[in-house]
Amino acid sequence: MTLAKRTLDLSMALLLIALLWPIMLGLCALLLVAEGRPIFFLHDRMSTPTRRFKLIKFRTMRCHGTNGGVTGGDKADRISKLQRFLRRSRADELPQLWNVLKGDISLVGPRPPMPYYVDAYPELYAEVLKSRPGITGLATLRFHAHEEAILATCTTASATDRVYRRRCIHRKARLDLIYQARRTIWMDLRLIGETALNVVRPRRRRAKWSQKNRRQAASR
Repeated sequence: MTLAKRTLDLSMALLLIALLWPIMLGLCALLLVAEGRPIFFLHDRMSTPTRRFKLIKFRTMRCHGTNGGVTGGDKADRISKLQRFLRRSRADELPQLWNVLKGDISLVGPRPPMPYYVDAYPELYAEVLKSRPGITGLATLRFHAHEEAILATCTTASATDRVYRRRCIHRKARLDLIYQARRTIWMDLRLIGETALNVVRPRRRRAKWSQKNRRQAASR
């Protein structure tokens, strides 16, 4: 984490909070009325191979005794239409701006992994987590929709975990390491801009792209 990257994180996070706080407050009220408490979901993630923190998001899943693990088709019936919209628009990740201010994560970087995956693949994540994890990043932008399509075909938690380990972890890591080798402030700004464009991209275009990925996933 260079001084320039940290300065960008702080300035952008404060700007986004100043602009988006009415939306975040409105989402809190909407979720409270429509879904009840808790509004937020805190999940253990790793910022380095040895340091864990609580990642904060809007809750987008019905409470259950086993909330851990990657989200696949096995959890589809626990997600309401409102929660699904928050996930697709990535509005559920707005509270992570607080994690950015605290220094747990950056705006741009690899997605912070769950502790048991870091334990399972220590050498891989020792390299990936040389970059501060982020809200968005190269792997998020290039692979996230494909990952969702792959995992949507899984009907049990064990299948989701097995497929995620076999087909997602190493692919995302390769993209994260490409970012690590090429990262600059300008690259971060470009990825932030691309993320913003993806959020406002017309729904029809997103849906067509998602359907294409589901067909590819089903054929493999």
